Amino acid sequence: MTTKAFNQPLGGNEMPRFGGPATMMRLPTQPTTEGLDACFVGIPMDIGTSNRPGTRFGPRQIRTESCMIRPYNMATRAAPFDSLQVADIGDVAIDTFNLPKCIDIITDAYREIIRDGCKPLTLGGDHTLSYPILRAMAEKYGPVGLIHVDAHADINEHMFGEPIAHGTPFRRAVEAGVLDTKRCIQIGVRGTGYAADDFDWPREQGFRVVQVEECWHRSLTPLMEEVRAQMGDGPVYLTFDIDSLDPSIAPGTGTPEIAGLNTIQALEIIRGCWGLNLVGCDLVEVSPPYDPSGNTAITAANLLFEMLCVLPGVQRRQSNSGESA
Repeated sequence: MTTKAFNQPLGGNEMPRFGGPATMMRLPTQPTTEGLDACFVGIPMDIGTSNRPGTRFGPRQIRTESCMIRPYNMATRAAPFDSLQVADIGDVAIDTFNLPKCIDIITDAYREIIRDGCKPLTLGGDHTLSYPILRAMAEKYGPVGLIHVDAHADINEHMFGEPIAHGTPFRRAVEAGVLDTKRCIQIGVRGTGYAADDFDWPREQGFRVVQVEECWHRSLTPLMEEVRAQMGDGPVYLTFDIDSLDPSIAPGTGTPEIAGLNTIQALEIIRGCWGLNLVGCDLVEVSPPYDPSGNTAITAANLLFEMLCVLPGVQRRQSNSGESA
C-alpha cells in the first residue's frame, strides 16, 4: 500500500526564498484542476474598479510576496500540504477590454475548476469577480451562504449607469438567486454612503450586517461562533476584500476607508471558518501600485494561506498533549 504524495511548497533550504518559481507559495503549477483538492488561481482584472486602478497586478504581486510562507500553521496546527493536493493553476485569461464578457469568461472557467470538487482560492483582481464565481458555485452546490469581509457592502444598483462593476456584485448575486440570503453576513462595512439606506438593503434581503464600529476594540472570535451557527452545514463562500483592513495596514487598494479591521481580527474571522463547508474563497482588491512596501500583498498572501488551512479535509497535527489544536 502506497502513501499518496502531496505537492509541497518549495522550501527555503532547497532554494533561496528570493528564487524559484513565481507561483503561490512556490507550489507546483498545472493547467487544470485534475487530481486537485484545492487550487490557487488568479483573476488579473481591474476594469471593474471605480477609483484607483492596479488590481490587475494583484495576483502576480501576491504570489511574489507569498515566498516567505512555510507549509505548517504553527498557531492552528493545520497541515494543509499533508492533507490536500494543492497546486497553482495560473490565471483566468480575461478580456482586458470588455467587462460583461469577463463575467461569462470567469463563470465558464470556474465551472471547470469546481466540476470535480476542487476548492478554488482566488487571487484578485477587483471585487467584480465574486459575482461570476458565485454563479458557478450555485450551479454546482445550489445557493450558497456568504461571509463577506469588506469596507463596502457592494450592493449598488449601478455604477456610472453600469450594472456590473466592483460596487455591484452582491446585488447582482441576490437578484440571480445564487445566495442563500439567510446565511449571509457582511463584516467590517463602514465609511460614507451613496444613500442613507446603503447598509439597510442587504439587511432587508436577510443578510446580517456587522458595521465596523461593532468590531472596534474587540476580539471577533465570539462573532465567528455566531457565524458558524448561522451558516450551519450548507455550502459557504468566503470573500475577503483587502480594504476591510485599515489603510494603515493595507494601503495598497483602490478604495481605502479609515478605521478598519486589523490583521488579528482578520485572522480571527478566517480561523473562525474552521469546520464550515467552505466551497471556495477569494481575496480581492490588492493594488500593487499603491503598495510600495509590499505589506498589502504580504498580508493578502498570508490570509490566503489561512483560508487554505480552514478548507474541509485539512488535518491538524497533534499537540504534545495528544490533542489536535
